[in-house]
Amino acid sequence: MPTRRHFLTTTALASAALGQNTKPTPKEPLFKISLAQWSNHRTIKAGKMKVLDWPAYAANTHQIHALEYVTHFFKDKAQDKTFLTELKKRTTDLNSKNVLLMVDGEGQIAANSETARQKTVDNHKKWVEAAKFLGCHSIRINCYGEGPDDKTIASNAIKGLTSLSNFAKDHNINIIVENHGGLSSNGKWMADVLKQVKLPNCGSLPDFGNFFDYDRYQGIKDLMPYAKGVSAKSNNFDKNGEETETDFLKALKIVLKHGYRGYVGIELGKSKHPEDEGIKLTKTLLENCRTK
Repeated sequence: MPTRRHFLTTTALASAALGQNTKPTPKEPLFKISLAQWSNHRTIKAGKMKVLDWPAYAANTHQIHALEYVTHFFKDKAQDKTFLTELKKRTTDLNSKNVLLMVDGEGQIAANSETARQKTVDNHKKWVEAAKFLGCHSIRINCYGEGPDDKTIASNAIKGLTSLSNFAKDHNINIIVENHGGLSSNGKWMADVLKQVKLPNCGSLPDFGNFFDYDRYQGIKDLMPYAKGVSAKSNNFDKNGEETETDFLKALKIVLKHGYRGYVGIELGKSKHPEDEGIKLTKTLLENCRTK
């Protein structure tokens, strides 16, 4: 009859053997890589690629399965269930994920009249609903407005963002603002606005390249406390594969220092490189920085 000591010894040996055959759980990457549709704006605008074919392009050409759409390329499709259903099916079939919709041309969220501001909010509602249907976590909007001074525009922005974010909250969608020109490219101004909105589903999408006259690294620092996405804007690369305008390693260290572990989107802008090449260069640079 086996003794208790024999049982314990056998159990220990079996456990050890089992442990040897158990693969360690792979570590989550410091950040995930997505692709912004704007990276292919030349091809799409030229009619050489359809929006419905773009998810397959991202997956097959670049092995990227996280997608950020530009609604300008399908601005009449926000409520087209046939189109949205087909787009969702194609991404599902590719095992891809729809991350966000970048919305343009729907008015000024910081308009100086309540009527104009509400119209802008209403214009964005259909994109909130489309984002929900596609499985996105956010829509990116622009924070444009007019007024007698920066303080007034900020006040109007807070009102507009609060109204739209409250609507989006019921759909589990975030409203995120990109530094995209005007006052929104002033990191401090934009951060102060978001701080005063005080809603968990209202945040930022820091873009490495759209701070213009404002220091880009300071701007990233300003906006990262509110970030629900990051846009790695790239234009041109040197012979070493480094982006010529932004120190990606420096920028990404700021991103990670704030505890961000979400998607970093490749967004190729005005580039001398063909789109395929520019996207590949950006992806390689992001991967190299992540390893470092």
